[in-house]
Amino acid sequence: MKKDSRTKILDDIQAMVDRETEAWDRKDAELLVSILHPDMVWPWPPDSRSHDPMTWVLIQGKYDRKRWRKGWQDLFDNYDLVHNERKTLRIEISEEGDGGFAVVDVDTLWRHKVTKEEMHWLGRSCKVYTKTKDGWKLIMHTGLLDYGG
Repeated sequence: MKKDSRTKILDDIQAMVDRETEAWDRKDAELLVSILHPDMVWPWPPDSRSHDPMTWVLIQGKYDRKRWRKGWQDLFDNYDLVHNERKTLRIEISEEGDGGFAVVDVDTLWRHKVTKEEMHWLGRSCKVYTKTKDGWKLIMHTGLLDYGG
């Protein structure tokens, strides 16, 4: 793969990470679902120390635009975003230029509007992207894990 092509793909994947961050920052459920591949699956560990996928669950099942959008809209309607800090640590792409992943550290804090209970998303994720005829889409995303670093 040519250096220019590789740089463009790296930039495209970083733009996907940035678009997702923007969606959370703006509490924009429509923007969030727009980046997802129709075959998206999102496994989630019960906590950030559960590295063994034997304990992971699928909270929302396979991507369903209407169901997933509603779930995030419910979150946005009931929680205030206190902060959302994300840092891309690595982007890797396939030699063919049709797949890639980004390793992203996430520190996102939500506070319930009524109960003031906090929900803290803290850890490292691997976001997997695939190139489609419509551009890059997020096809898989691990839940946030603590690697002790």
